[in-house]
Amino acid sequence: MTQPTPSLHTPLCTSFTSAVQYNMGWSFLPKETALNIEKALREGKLLEVVSVVRGTLERASRSPVNIAVTGDSGNGMSSFINALWGIGHEDEASAPTGVVRTTQIPICYSSSLFPNVVLWDLPGTGAATQSLENYMEEMQFSQYDFFIIIASEQFSMNLVKLAKTIQGMGKRFYIVWTKLDRDLSTTTLSEERLLQNIRENIQETLQKERVHEPITFLVSSFDPLSHDFPELRSILHKDVSDIRYHGPLENLSHTYKKVINDKVTVLQEKIASKSFQDSLGIWNADDLEECLNAYHLLFGVDDVSLQQMAQCMGKPTEEYRAIMKSRDLQTVLRGDWELSCMNCNTASYLYSILRYVPLLGNAIINCLRKWIHRLLLEIVAEDTRAILKKILTDSII
Repeated sequence: MTQPTPSLHTPLCTSFTSAVQYNMGWSFLPKETALNIEKALREGKLLEVVSVVRGTLERASRSPVNIAVTGDSGNGMSSFINALWGIGHEDEASAPTGVVRTTQIPICYSSSLFPNVVLWDLPGTGAATQSLENYMEEMQFSQYDFFIIIASEQFSMNLVKLAKTIQGMGKRFYIVWTKLDRDLSTTTLSEERLLQNIRENIQETLQKERVHEPITFLVSSFDPLSHDFPELRSILHKDVSDIRYHGPLENLSHTYKKVINDKVTVLQEKIASKSFQDSLGIWNADDLEECLNAYHLLFGVDDVSLQQMAQCMGKPTEEYRAIMKSRDLQTVLRGDWELSCMNCNTASYLYSILRYVPLLGNAIINCLRKWIHRLLLEIVAEDTRAILKKILTDSII
């Protein structure tokens, strides 16, 4: 016997919790991913970092996003979903309109317009017999990634409380004023003035309760091409992408910053040692150009590595070199007055004088040399962070 084809909408009752896949899996990076990035950064292999980052963000781009549509009963939530998802009312997969039995439980809807995004049509607050607090708990508000609050007749205190709760959870939300066609057909005001009045009324109501003003859209539930509907779809696409990438980008950023900081600490300890030249692979510790190249190699931002990494990213090498303050010695000296005062000629002349100072001469030379190396190290580390930040941005699909 063949299995029935699943509908675009699936009513959920007791199975509600188990049926929803929430976009909550990026509170930390998978252990293997974090270890691979740490190893690559420690070894100065940015090309391997690129591979891990792109794989991580590619997986994130397919992660499910769950959007809850809520509001007072009778505000046209189901009609709005049909219009947003491009489903006709006569379609079997359309959201049933009106306060009917199926809107007493959460129902999910998917659409090819928004891959891996599920709209959850929640029962209207007026359709629930419990208090608003119990309603939000029963609807499991904490489990959604995003909210759309539907309003039409007025922006009631129930909706204000919903907005305030969602804001307190740190979640994004829109306010969508539906049935604009009805408002326009019954008002004596100009369309421009009516739209302004609606926005101002919503804003004033929210400000009284200290709720920051969210993005507000004014739409006709049945016409997805009029008024703010095209803009709503466009901004929703962007916000869905932001939701998917926010966690991974934040964790990748935290990981590479920690590894770079740890690496700087280790290298600073080596610089403080007596034999730091050998441990860092530097032949002449007073040759700033040689030292700069050595630090570039240690962090994987040397010319060869940058070229390989840029080629993998599909970007010109110069695009990455342009953000580096240490791309060559001349740039370093122009950008740092302390190092410019200690160029090769100045340092050699100063060292030649200090060598004749009894007892303290060599100690001062060593202190100056290590101070210069710490400055170079910090500049190259800062450039590495900037390049890694650009790699994350450029890897977003």
